[in-house]
Amino acid sequence: MTQLHAKVQQRLDRLVARANELMALSVTPEVLADPEKMSKIHRELGGATPVVRRYQDFQKKVRELDDNRSLLDGDDADLAELAGAEIPDLEASIASESEALLDLMLADVGDDRRNCIVEIRAGTGGDEAALFVRDLIGLYQRYGARMGWSVEPMSSVPTETGGFKEAVFTVRGTSVFHYLQFESGGHRVQRVPETEAKGRVHTSAATVAVLPEVEEVEVHIDPQDLRLDTYRASGAGGQHVNKTDSAVRITHIPTGTVVACQEERSQLKNRNKAMSLLRSRIYESQQRAAEAARAAERREQVGTGDRSDRVRTYNFPQDRLTDHRLNKNFPLAQIMEGKLEPIIQGLQHAQRERRIAEL
Repeated sequence: MTQLHAKVQQRLDRLVARANELMALSVTPEVLADPEKMSKIHRELGGATPVVRRYQDFQKKVRELDDNRSLLDGDDADLAELAGAEIPDLEASIASESEALLDLMLADVGDDRRNCIVEIRAGTGGDEAALFVRDLIGLYQRYGARMGWSVEPMSSVPTETGGFKEAVFTVRGTSVFHYLQFESGGHRVQRVPETEAKGRVHTSAATVAVLPEVEEVEVHIDPQDLRLDTYRASGAGGQHVNKTDSAVRITHIPTGTVVACQEERSQLKNRNKAMSLLRSRIYESQQRAAEAARAAERREQVGTGDRSDRVRTYNFPQDRLTDHRLNKNFPLAQIMEGKLEPIIQGLQHAQRERRIAEL
Protein backbone atom coordinates (compact mmCIF):
# COMPACT_ATOMS: atom_id res chain seq x y z
CA MET A 1 0.00 0.00 0.00
CA THR A 2 1.73 3.21 -1.19
CA GLN A 3 -1.19 5.51 -0.45
CA LEU A 4 -3.75 5.82 2.29
CA HIS A 5 -7.30 4.61 2.13
CA ALA A 6 -9.44 7.67 1.28
CA LYS A 7 -11.55 7.36 4.45
CA VAL A 8 -8.41 7.03 6.58
CA GLN A 9 -6.90 10.13 4.99
CA GLN A 10 -10.10 12.10 5.61
CA ARG A 11 -10.06 11.05 9.25
CA LEU A 12 -6.39 12.00 9.60
CA ASP A 13 -7.06 15.41 8.05
CA ARG A 14 -9.87 15.96 10.56
CA LEU A 15 -7.56 14.88 13.37
CA VAL A 16 -4.95 17.46 12.29
CA ALA A 17 -7.61 20.16 12.17
CA ARG A 18 -8.89 19.14 15.61
CA ALA A 19 -5.37 19.18 17.06
CA ASN A 20 -4.81 22.70 15.73
CA GLU A 21 -8.16 23.75 17.19
CA LEU A 22 -7.24 22.31 20.60
CA MET A 23 -3.84 24.02 20.56
CA ALA A 24 -5.56 27.34 19.96
CA LEU A 25 -8.14 26.67 22.69
CA SER A 26 -5.49 25.69 25.24
CA VAL A 27 -4.12 29.26 25.40
CA THR A 28 -7.46 31.05 25.71
CA PRO A 29 -8.20 32.79 29.05
CA GLU A 30 -11.37 30.71 29.53
CA VAL A 31 -9.51 27.41 29.35
CA LEU A 32 -6.48 28.62 31.30
CA ALA A 33 -8.81 29.53 34.16
CA ASP A 34 -10.57 26.15 34.16
CA PRO A 35 -8.32 23.20 35.24
CA GLU A 36 -10.98 20.66 34.25
CA LYS A 37 -11.23 21.98 30.69
CA MET A 38 -7.45 22.24 30.46
CA SER A 39 -7.06 18.64 31.63
CA LYS A 40 -9.59 17.42 29.07
CA ILE A 41 -7.82 19.27 26.24
CA HIS A 42 -4.41 17.95 27.28
CA ARG A 43 -5.79 14.43 27.45
CA GLU A 44 -7.25 14.68 23.94
CA LEU A 45 -4.09 16.28 22.58
CA GLY A 46 -1.99 13.59 24.22
CA GLY A 47 -3.85 10.95 22.22
CA ALA A 48 -3.86 12.90 18.95
CA THR A 49 -0.37 14.39 18.81
CA PRO A 50 1.65 11.19 18.09
CA VAL A 51 -0.72 10.30 15.23
CA VAL A 52 -0.62 13.85 13.82
CA ARG A 53 3.18 13.91 13.85
CA ARG A 54 3.38 10.53 12.15
CA TYR A 55 0.90 11.65 9.49
CA GLN A 56 2.91 14.82 8.84
CA ASP A 57 6.08 12.75 8.41
CA PHE A 58 4.17 10.49 6.02
CA GLN A 59 3.02 13.49 3.96
CA LYS A 60 6.61 14.75 3.82
CA LYS A 61 7.78 11.41 2.38
CA VAL A 62 4.97 11.42 -0.19
CA ARG A 63 6.00 14.90 -1.34
CA GLU A 64 9.63 13.76 -1.55
CA LEU A 65 8.60 10.76 -3.65
CA ASP A 66 6.59 13.00 -5.99
CA ASP A 67 9.58 15.35 -6.36
CA ASN A 68 11.91 12.45 -7.17
CA ARG A 69 9.53 11.06 -9.77
CA SER A 70 9.26 14.49 -11.42
CA LEU A 71 13.06 14.53 -11.81
CA LEU A 72 13.12 11.27 -13.78
CA ASP A 73 12.08 13.01 -17.01
CA GLY A 74 14.24 16.05 -16.45
CA ASP A 75 17.21 17.27 -18.50
CA ASP A 76 19.80 16.47 -15.80
CA ALA A 77 20.66 12.76 -16.27
CA ASP A 78 22.82 12.54 -13.13
CA LEU A 79 20.09 14.08 -10.98
CA ALA A 80 17.52 11.73 -12.53
CA GLU A 81 19.72 8.74 -11.72
CA LEU A 82 20.11 9.82 -8.09
CA ALA A 83 16.37 10.45 -7.77
CA GLY A 84 15.57 7.06 -9.31
CA ALA A 85 17.89 5.30 -6.89
CA GLU A 86 16.01 6.76 -3.92
CA ILE A 87 12.53 5.90 -5.18
CA PRO A 88 12.41 2.19 -4.14
CA ASP A 89 13.38 3.00 -0.53
CA LEU A 90 10.87 5.84 -0.39
CA GLU A 91 8.10 3.63 -1.78
CA ALA A 92 8.87 0.91 0.77
CA SER A 93 8.94 3.44 3.62
CA ILE A 94 5.64 5.01 2.51
CA ALA A 95 3.99 1.59 2.19
CA SER A 96 5.13 0.68 5.71
CA GLU A 97 4.00 4.02 7.14
CA SER A 98 0.59 3.83 5.43
CA GLU A 99 0.02 0.46 7.13
CA ALA A 100 1.15 1.87 10.48
CA LEU A 101 -1.16 4.89 10.11
CA LEU A 102 -4.04 2.60 9.22
CA ASP A 103 -3.41 0.58 12.37
CA LEU A 104 -3.26 3.76 14.46
CA MET A 105 -6.54 5.06 13.07
CA LEU A 106 -8.28 1.71 13.48
CA ALA A 107 -7.07 1.52 17.07
CA ASP A 108 -8.45 5.01 17.62
CA VAL A 109 -11.92 3.81 16.58
CA GLY A 110 -12.63 2.30 19.99
CA ASP A 111 -11.27 2.40 23.53
CA ASP A 112 -7.97 0.68 22.72
CA ARG A 113 -5.73 3.15 24.57
CA ARG A 114 -7.61 2.88 27.86
CA ASN A 115 -6.83 1.01 31.05
CA CYS A 116 -9.48 -1.50 32.01
CA ILE A 117 -11.41 -3.17 34.80
CA VAL A 118 -11.72 -6.96 34.65
CA GLU A 119 -14.62 -8.82 36.29
CA ILE A 120 -14.51 -12.62 36.55
CA ARG A 121 -17.46 -14.62 37.90
CA ALA A 122 -17.90 -18.33 38.49
CA GLY A 123 -20.58 -19.98 36.38
CA THR A 124 -21.81 -23.56 36.41
CA GLY A 125 -19.61 -26.00 38.26
CA GLY A 126 -19.72 -25.05 41.94
CA ASP A 127 -16.35 -25.19 43.71
CA GLU A 128 -14.55 -26.21 40.52
CA ALA A 129 -15.86 -23.09 38.75
CA ALA A 130 -14.60 -20.98 41.66
CA LEU A 131 -11.16 -22.59 41.37
CA PHE A 132 -11.21 -21.84 37.65
CA VAL A 133 -11.81 -18.17 38.48
CA ARG A 134 -8.70 -18.32 40.68
CA ASP A 135 -6.73 -19.79 37.79
CA LEU A 136 -7.94 -17.10 35.38
CA ILE A 137 -6.89 -14.39 37.85
CA GLY A 138 -3.41 -15.92 37.91
CA LEU A 139 -3.36 -16.13 34.10
CA TYR A 140 -4.10 -12.42 33.73
CA GLN A 141 -1.65 -11.47 36.48
CA ARG A 142 1.13 -13.34 34.69
CA TYR A 143 0.19 -11.86 31.32
CA GLY A 144 0.07 -8.40 32.90
CA ALA A 145 3.54 -8.90 34.35
CA ARG A 146 4.83 -9.92 30.91
CA MET A 147 3.35 -6.72 29.44
CA GLY A 148 4.68 -4.48 32.22
CA TRP A 149 1.20 -3.60 33.53
CA SER A 150 0.02 -3.14 37.10
CA VAL A 151 -2.84 -5.27 38.40
CA GLU A 152 -4.74 -3.85 41.39
CA PRO A 153 -7.54 -5.77 43.18
CA MET A 154 -10.90 -4.05 43.72
CA SER A 155 -13.17 -6.67 45.24
CA SER A 156 -13.49 -10.43 45.56
CA VAL A 157 -15.70 -13.11 47.09
CA PRO A 158 -13.48 -16.04 48.14
CA THR A 159 -14.67 -19.60 48.80
CA GLU A 160 -13.60 -22.04 51.49
CA THR A 161 -11.86 -24.23 48.90
CA GLY A 162 -9.45 -21.46 47.84
CA GLY A 163 -11.36 -20.25 44.80
CA PHE A 164 -13.46 -17.17 44.11
CA LYS A 165 -17.12 -16.76 43.34
CA GLU A 166 -16.13 -13.47 41.74
CA ALA A 167 -13.18 -11.12 41.51
CA VAL A 168 -12.76 -7.60 40.17
CA PHE A 169 -9.43 -5.89 39.49
CA THR A 170 -8.01 -2.92 37.59
CA VAL A 171 -5.27 -3.30 34.99
CA ARG A 172 -3.22 -0.22 34.10
CA GLY A 173 -0.47 0.25 31.53
CA THR A 174 0.01 1.01 27.84
CA SER A 175 -3.08 0.35 25.67
CA VAL A 176 -4.37 -2.30 28.10
CA PHE A 177 -7.88 -2.47 26.63
CA HIS A 178 -6.38 -2.94 23.15
CA TYR A 179 -5.13 -6.34 24.28
CA LEU A 180 -7.51 -7.49 27.01
CA GLN A 181 -10.82 -6.60 25.32
CA PHE A 182 -10.84 -10.02 23.64
CA GLU A 183 -11.11 -11.79 27.01
CA SER A 184 -14.76 -10.79 27.43
CA GLY A 185 -17.10 -13.76 27.17
CA GLY A 186 -17.71 -17.25 28.47
CA HIS A 187 -14.70 -19.39 29.38
CA ARG A 188 -15.24 -23.15 29.76
CA VAL A 189 -12.85 -25.54 31.51
CA GLN A 190 -12.67 -29.32 31.20
CA ARG A 191 -10.52 -31.13 33.77
CA VAL A 192 -10.48 -33.63 36.63
CA PRO A 193 -11.27 -31.76 39.88
CA GLU A 194 -8.90 -32.22 42.83
CA THR A 195 -11.79 -33.74 44.80
CA GLU A 196 -12.74 -36.24 42.07
CA ALA A 197 -11.70 -39.72 43.28
CA LYS A 198 -12.68 -41.59 40.12
CA GLY A 199 -10.74 -39.38 37.74
CA ARG A 200 -13.77 -38.18 35.79
CA VAL A 201 -13.50 -35.03 33.70
CA HIS A 202 -15.88 -32.26 34.78
CA THR A 203 -16.94 -29.21 32.79
CA SER A 204 -17.20 -25.84 34.54
CA ALA A 205 -17.46 -22.26 33.39
CA ALA A 206 -16.64 -18.68 34.23
CA THR A 207 -17.61 -15.36 32.69
CA VAL A 208 -15.09 -12.61 32.04
CA ALA A 209 -16.06 -8.98 31.42
CA VAL A 210 -13.44 -6.40 30.41
CA LEU A 211 -14.60 -2.80 30.86
CA PRO A 212 -12.67 0.26 29.62
CA GLU A 213 -11.75 2.54 32.52
CA VAL A 214 -13.17 6.04 32.01
CA GLU A 215 -12.51 9.42 33.56
CA GLU A 216 -15.01 11.18 35.78
CA VAL A 217 -15.53 13.96 33.20
CA GLU A 218 -16.51 11.42 30.52
CA VAL A 219 -19.51 9.95 32.34
CA HIS A 220 -21.75 12.28 34.33
CA ILE A 221 -23.26 10.68 37.42
CA ASP A 222 -25.60 12.76 39.56
CA PRO A 223 -24.69 12.20 43.25
CA GLN A 224 -28.42 12.30 44.04
CA ASP A 225 -28.84 9.15 41.93
CA LEU A 226 -26.55 7.17 44.23
CA ARG A 227 -27.18 5.13 47.37
CA LEU A 228 -24.06 4.47 49.42
CA ASP A 229 -23.86 1.60 51.91
CA THR A 230 -20.91 0.71 54.10
CA TYR A 231 -20.29 -2.65 55.71
CA ARG A 232 -17.56 -4.75 57.21
CA ALA A 233 -15.23 -6.51 54.82
CA SER A 234 -15.30 -10.29 54.74
CA GLY A 235 -12.77 -12.93 53.82
CA ALA A 236 -8.99 -12.65 53.84
CA GLY A 237 -7.77 -9.12 54.33
CA GLY A 238 -5.88 -8.56 57.56
CA GLN A 239 -6.78 -7.19 60.96
CA HIS A 240 -9.33 -4.67 59.67
CA VAL A 241 -11.65 -7.45 58.48
CA ASN A 242 -14.95 -7.49 60.41
CA LYS A 243 -13.77 -4.63 62.66
CA THR A 244 -14.45 -1.47 60.65
CA ASP A 245 -17.08 -0.53 58.08
CA SER A 246 -14.48 0.06 55.36
CA ALA A 247 -16.23 -1.86 52.56
CA VAL A 248 -18.41 0.21 50.23
CA ARG A 249 -21.42 -0.68 48.10
CA ILE A 250 -22.82 1.90 45.67
CA THR A 251 -26.16 1.59 43.89
CA HIS A 252 -26.93 3.71 40.83
CA ILE A 253 -30.69 4.05 41.29
CA PRO A 254 -31.75 4.95 37.70
CA THR A 255 -30.09 1.87 36.18
CA GLY A 256 -30.06 -0.44 39.19
CA THR A 257 -26.30 -0.95 38.76
CA VAL A 258 -24.61 -2.11 41.99
CA VAL A 259 -20.86 -2.05 42.58
CA ALA A 260 -18.77 -2.83 45.65
CA CYS A 261 -15.17 -2.62 46.81
CA GLN A 262 -13.61 -3.95 50.00
CA GLU A 263 -9.93 -4.46 49.19
CA GLU A 264 -8.64 -1.27 50.85
CA ARG A 265 -8.50 -0.47 54.57
CA SER A 266 -9.69 3.05 53.81
CA GLN A 267 -13.39 3.59 53.18
CA LEU A 268 -12.53 6.59 50.97
CA LYS A 269 -10.21 4.52 48.77
CA ASN A 270 -12.85 1.81 48.46
CA ARG A 271 -15.43 4.45 47.52
CA ASN A 272 -13.16 5.89 44.82
CA LYS A 273 -12.52 2.43 43.37
CA ALA A 274 -16.22 1.59 43.44
CA MET A 275 -17.03 4.85 41.62
CA SER A 276 -14.43 4.00 38.98
CA LEU A 277 -16.09 0.62 38.44
CA LEU A 278 -19.54 2.24 38.31
CA ARG A 279 -18.42 4.75 35.66
CA SER A 280 -16.93 1.94 33.57
CA ARG A 281 -20.11 -0.16 33.75
CA ILE A 282 -22.34 2.76 32.78
CA TYR A 283 -19.97 3.75 29.97
CA GLU A 284 -19.88 0.20 28.64
CA SER A 285 -23.66 0.00 28.79
CA GLN A 286 -23.90 3.21 26.77
CA GLN A 287 -21.37 1.91 24.24
CA ARG A 288 -23.22 -1.38 23.84
CA ALA A 289 -26.51 0.49 23.35
CA ALA A 290 -24.92 2.71 20.69
CA GLU A 291 -23.40 -0.31 18.95
CA ALA A 292 -26.77 -2.09 19.00
CA ALA A 293 -28.37 0.97 17.41
CA ARG A 294 -25.71 1.02 14.69
CA ALA A 295 -26.23 -2.69 14.12
CA ALA A 296 -29.97 -2.16 13.74
CA GLU A 297 -29.32 0.55 11.18
CA ARG A 298 -27.11 -1.83 9.23
CA ARG A 299 -29.80 -4.52 9.63
CA GLU A 300 -27.35 -7.00 11.02
CA GLN A 301 -26.73 -8.38 14.48
CA VAL A 302 -23.46 -7.39 16.12
CA GLY A 303 -22.61 -10.42 18.27
CA THR A 304 -18.81 -10.35 18.43
CA GLY A 305 -17.59 -10.04 22.00
CA ASP A 306 -20.97 -10.66 23.58
CA ARG A 307 -20.44 -11.83 27.14
CA SER A 308 -22.86 -14.71 26.64
CA ASP A 309 -20.77 -16.08 23.78
CA ARG A 310 -18.43 -18.94 24.65
CA VAL A 311 -15.03 -17.68 23.57
CA ARG A 312 -12.68 -20.39 24.87
CA THR A 313 -12.45 -23.96 26.12
CA TYR A 314 -9.59 -24.98 28.41
CA ASN A 315 -9.07 -28.75 28.09
CA PHE A 316 -6.54 -29.76 30.74
CA PRO A 317 -6.38 -33.55 30.09
CA GLN A 318 -5.41 -32.88 26.46
CA ASP A 319 -3.28 -29.76 27.23
CA ARG A 320 -5.34 -27.88 24.65
CA LEU A 321 -6.92 -24.44 24.64
CA THR A 322 -9.44 -23.79 21.88
CA ASP A 323 -10.34 -20.23 20.94
CA HIS A 324 -13.71 -20.57 19.23
CA ARG A 325 -13.53 -17.20 17.48
CA LEU A 326 -10.30 -18.18 15.72
CA ASN A 327 -11.29 -21.86 15.54
CA LYS A 328 -7.72 -22.74 16.51
CA ASN A 329 -6.00 -24.75 19.25
CA PHE A 330 -3.08 -23.63 21.42
CA PRO A 331 -0.85 -25.37 24.03
CA LEU A 332 -2.76 -24.88 27.27
CA ALA A 333 0.22 -25.08 29.64
CA GLN A 334 1.93 -22.18 27.86
CA ILE A 335 -1.24 -20.07 27.88
CA MET A 336 -1.73 -20.59 31.62
CA GLU A 337 1.80 -19.24 32.13
CA GLY A 338 0.50 -15.94 30.78
CA LYS A 339 1.68 -16.37 27.18
CA LEU A 340 -1.50 -15.05 25.56
CA GLU A 341 0.24 -13.32 22.67
CA PRO A 342 -0.49 -15.92 19.92
CA ILE A 343 -4.24 -15.79 20.64
CA ILE A 344 -4.45 -12.03 21.04
CA GLN A 345 -2.44 -11.35 17.88
CA GLY A 346 -4.83 -13.56 15.91
CA LEU A 347 -7.86 -11.79 17.35
CA GLN A 348 -6.32 -8.36 16.72
CA HIS A 349 -5.75 -9.29 13.07
CA ALA A 350 -9.38 -10.40 12.71
CA GLN A 351 -10.56 -7.18 14.39
CA ARG A 352 -8.39 -5.12 12.04
CA GLU A 353 -9.98 -6.76 8.99
CA ARG A 354 -13.48 -6.06 10.38
CA ARG A 355 -12.65 -2.41 11.04
CA ILE A 356 -11.21 -1.94 7.57
CA ALA A 357 -14.42 -3.38 6.12
CA GLU A 358 -16.47 -0.98 8.25
CA LEU A 359 -14.56 2.00 6.82
